[in-house]
Amino acid sequence: MTTLAIDIGGTKLAAALVDDGLQIHARRECPTPASKTPDALREALAELVKPLQTQATRAAIASTGIIQDGNLLAINPQNLGGLHHFPLVQTLEDIAGLPTLAINDAQAAAWAEYHVSAKEIKDMVFLTVSTGVGGGVVSNGKLVTGSGGLAGHLGHTLADPNGPQCGCGRVGCVEAIASGRGIAAAARGELAGCDAKTIFARAAEGNKQAAELVQRSAQVLARLIADTKAVMDCQRVVIGGSIGLAGGYLARVRAYLEEHPSVYHVELTAAHYRHDAGLLGAAQLAQGER
Repeated sequence: MTTLAIDIGGTKLAAALVDDGLQIHARRECPTPASKTPDALREALAELVKPLQTQATRAAIASTGIIQDGNLLAINPQNLGGLHHFPLVQTLEDIAGLPTLAINDAQAAAWAEYHVSAKEIKDMVFLTVSTGVGGGVVSNGKLVTGSGGLAGHLGHTLADPNGPQCGCGRVGCVEAIASGRGIAAAARGELAGCDAKTIFARAAEGNKQAAELVQRSAQVLARLIADTKAVMDCQRVVIGGSIGLAGGYLARVRAYLEEHPSVYHVELTAAHYRHDAGLLGAAQLAQGER
């Protein structure tokens, strides 16, 4: 059976046809609508899946935010503003006429990445560092989503009590500092107004402020990983997302983690499925592998 898998992020939407062997046969992308209103998202999704929907027997959505009873609840409205309580499953079923499952994108990615090494480990955490910072937890071989879908939202744990305001309403969250949005928001002077991609490029060129912003992100993420190890005693942490997979970033995180006492050390790896982890994890869940 073929699954129409969809990934909804803060900056882009992706869709693909995925077979039961997790092979992608078609993939499409488009920017997340700038207005981020319900009508704009419906229109973008309809256009995105139109060439694919007749070739699938079911659909699976991996989306940023909390997924609760098929509805999208935006924990950080800045990432998907205007979409709080958006009926995600019903919308896709109306568009494509396919039975649909929806799950948080980092939880989906965690499930896909876990299966890469399920014979070796039973406890794993996936962290995505991109527009925001998200996470997914696999404990004793089971995906943990929580009673309300909140489990794994590690980007909204505390990094700095005197840090910047987070879009979720708290102060000093990991996401407010380490994410692409957080990196860009902290830029000053000649870097003010630059996006994270530009800041990474400037850091590679030797710009001092850019390098410090990237290092701060990596340091905060390393501290989060140490905290996560203390809580979960996970065997592996997998890093994904556009920031997490940027050249040199994982090495920086690893170096900062090594500064912590050894009891907080854990194996760090880059996402095996790279930017398709969410799509593939959602497809696996639609196949009933949970």
